[in-house]
Amino acid sequence: MSIASLLPLAMTAATLGEVPIAAAVVAADGTVLATAHNEVEAEGQATAHAELLAIQRASAARGSKYLEDCTLYVTLEPCAMCAQAASLAKIQRIIFGAYDPKGGGVEHGARLFQQPTCHHAPEVVGGVMEAECSALLKAFFQQRR
Repeated sequence: MSIASLLPLAMTAATLGEVPIAAAVVAADGTVLATAHNEVEAEGQATAHAELLAIQRASAARGSKYLEDCTLYVTLEPCAMCAQAASLAKIQRIIFGAYDPKGGGVEHGARLFQQPTCHHAPEVVGGVMEAECSALLKAFFQQRR
């Protein structure tokens, strides 16, 4: 799994009128437990972010609320809500594409994992294929304007 392999799923989200963000949860052995794209519009739920859906589906597949040996891949820096969900699920690592200075909760905004009250802080690698992920988001929002 890689950020590159999530880009087609993010593009699918865009064709459905969703903000083009995709996520996957991958076990240490490389098994893809779950993938998802944003479904906020389709579900009419502000919380139907790709990360939350992927974490929920991976937990169901595993039969466990904890995903301690897993990596969360996502095309955009997780917001504070999604970062907290990753922390609660004890995700081992988060790898994301584009930075989100406006709504991010990992490297920007709340910087959740740097807070003293954060019980579990995963390893974070940001900016992977940043240009490609950012271009997809910019194109989506330019079409909307």
